[in-house]
Amino acid sequence: MTTSGFQAFLLLLCLSSLLSLLYFSFLDQKLHQHKYHPAVPQRNLRILLWHWPFSRSYRLDGDKCLQMYNISHCFLTDNTSTFATADVVVFHHHEISRGLSSLPLHLDRPASQYWVWLSMEPPVNNANLTQLNGLFNWTMSYRRDADIAIPYGETRLGGYEPVFQGAQNHSCFVSWVVSRYWPHQGRAGIYQSLKKYIPIEVYGRWNKKPLSKKKLLSTIADCFFYLAFENSEAKDYISEKLWRNAFQAGVVPVVLGPSRATYEALAPPGSFIHVADFETTADLAAYLRHVAADRQVYEKYFQWHRTHTIKTYTDWRERLCQICVKYPTLPAQQVYQDLESWVYS
Repeated sequence: MTTSGFQAFLLLLCLSSLLSLLYFSFLDQKLHQHKYHPAVPQRNLRILLWHWPFSRSYRLDGDKCLQMYNISHCFLTDNTSTFATADVVVFHHHEISRGLSSLPLHLDRPASQYWVWLSMEPPVNNANLTQLNGLFNWTMSYRRDADIAIPYGETRLGGYEPVFQGAQNHSCFVSWVVSRYWPHQGRAGIYQSLKKYIPIEVYGRWNKKPLSKKKLLSTIADCFFYLAFENSEAKDYISEKLWRNAFQAGVVPVVLGPSRATYEALAPPGSFIHVADFETTADLAAYLRHVAADRQVYEKYFQWHRTHTIKTYTDWRERLCQICVKYPTLPAQQVYQDLESWVYS
């Protein structure tokens, strides 16, 4: 081979290698985009809500997912006569388990139709699960491992400089809003012990001091701390007690629920005080007094506002529209043969 021929061969080899690198780089980019940015389906999806959770209904006329949440090709309905044409049917567990609504087992279920089991309650509140085996394709829950995860709230990047009102403006030390109080609950024992050391203002139906939605946050905001105690210490179960009652009121939450690791994964960094960090309620009470007395220590629990914000989910329509967002990545052949095992896992 001549010198010029050898040089041409090297040039072709380099060009071939460059083209290969560009191709695989492009392919990797497309795979990355597909993995992290699943597309909303291009065909219209019809989501049928078989019954409204706790009989609290919302209007579904028009293209609500597009108008309210910029989610296209997703149409919601609560008209049960459209069962035969629905792509997805959602059943809220509370009504099914208590006989307030019946599953449409007498109807011909289309082979391509998916059934969704929906519950925002912890396992202890989900009764009569065994009768539902072999019926549902997907779970919809606050849990991170649900097929359609819909938390009560979430932490997002992007903050702002908080306008701190100052500890001296608080006229209340700790507040707690509770309606369903049972002595056997873990939170009941913590409360009964903690109130021996610090003053706790209790509101709610249990204490016959209910707060209207209008007064809820303003009442809590008068306090240094809020007892964001969950009624059940279950996997990932962090309810509106944290996201709305504490964070939206602008007070420091004292949390009782899942592990500290779970709160650290889901809540804003440095935003809460976990009951499990203290050996006794006396130790917890002493720490709360210390924090309330030191403005700099207290303000540290609000530093997260500079880097993070929170979003709460309260409208069932927003939750239902999320089905369409996640639809392309949901398992197509899945059936829960033992739903109870998943709920209690």
